[in-house]
Amino acid sequence: MKFLDQAKIYIRSGDGGAGCVSFRREKFIEFGGPDGGDGGRGGDVWAECVEGLNTLIDYRYQQHFKARKGEHGMGKNRAGAKGADVVLKVPAGTQILDEDGETLIADMTEVGQRVLLARGGNGGFGNAHFTTSTNRAPRRANPGQEGEERWIVLRLKLIADAGLVGLPNAGKSTFLATVTAAKPKIADYPFTTLHPGLGVVRAHGREFVLADIPGLIEGASEGVGLGDRFLSHVERCRVLLHLVDGTSEHAGKAYKTVRHEIEAYGHGLADKPEIVALSKIDALDEETLKEQLARLKRAAKRTPHALSAASGRGVQEVLQALLRIIDEARVEEKAVEAREEWHP
Repeated sequence: MKFLDQAKIYIRSGDGGAGCVSFRREKFIEFGGPDGGDGGRGGDVWAECVEGLNTLIDYRYQQHFKARKGEHGMGKNRAGAKGADVVLKVPAGTQILDEDGETLIADMTEVGQRVLLARGGNGGFGNAHFTTSTNRAPRRANPGQEGEERWIVLRLKLIADAGLVGLPNAGKSTFLATVTAAKPKIADYPFTTLHPGLGVVRAHGREFVLADIPGLIEGASEGVGLGDRFLSHVERCRVLLHLVDGTSEHAGKAYKTVRHEIEAYGHGLADKPEIVALSKIDALDEETLKEQLARLKRAAKRTPHALSAASGRGVQEVLQALLRIIDEARVEEKAVEAREEWHP
């Protein structure tokens, strides 16, 4: 299935049905009177967060969604039926924005969450509604109200505990394939990964979700290469795993290139906890390995991990470090939720 993380769609709620002008006229009934029913309400447009979806591909082939109109009122005091609603099913992590692409309408983060996007128009009153003590035979009825219409933008930000970042060919997809059951495309050329991927890591009796995004290159914040648009998929991560290719010319410069693009992107990504690791160490001799680790330590200002996803060397140590930060973040989030419950 093709990955799609952004879509612009048109929605319109249903118009309300018109009220009815009708009079009761039956044989052997001396006094008739108005009996026109009210019109039905138009259908609403809802967004619902559902399980089992991880892309917005459904909205590539259909961009217009219109709820049904309410039925008109009828004689014998029969009210019109309500119009059918439209429900937009979206994956967890979808943000719903106004047409400008900046104003946030809703953030769909939990399965089962529902948000009303456009309310259907009210049905019009029939002439029976206008009967008074002085006006016994009203000949008026209201038309139904019009529904609401708008363009909205759906933007998916994957929900994962940890995110992989680095230059193209840094070994991110190989690492994802090694520690999860995911099967990303792996090849010996840059930009093998064109779309974000997710995998579930099972380590030390626990699980967490790991996200892999296409590699960043110098100038990504200005649109060079695939740009930095996929960085939105690691915005929700609790920790970043920054992989640096050990076979690159200078590990320190490679690290600084990616950090510069992350800082230029903003959205608090540069402030997230980061674990730095030198990858592909199985392809290095001892002297080169020491030199690259020293360069990376000076650039990152921390002691980097050394790993080889191909041989498995150093992988468990990195997973332990990730789990440690993820657990701390989860404990802190629970503490914040508890404080909010006590002090709403």
